[in-house]
Amino acid sequence: MEVKVGIQHVSREIVVESTESATDVEKELLSSIAVGGDGVFTLSDERGRKVLIPVSKIAYVDLGEENARHVGFGAV
Repeated sequence: MEVKVGIQHVSREIVVESTESATDVEKELLSSIAVGGDGVFTLSDERGRKVLIPVSKIAYVDLGEENARHVGFGAV
């Protein structure tokens, strides 16, 4: 699933391909916000890398389709 995070005062968004479900990402975001301004929103990508984003700087979070079809050439 593709997760896009907009950061305040930054023109480029953070895009992460995650294996987590939209529900899990939303729960992580809400629990990070509940901590307050010092909270950190953590996302893990398909390769196991982590992205840490300060909650106080998040402008928006866009959760894409969970089973979106990839378009391109190649055998499946």
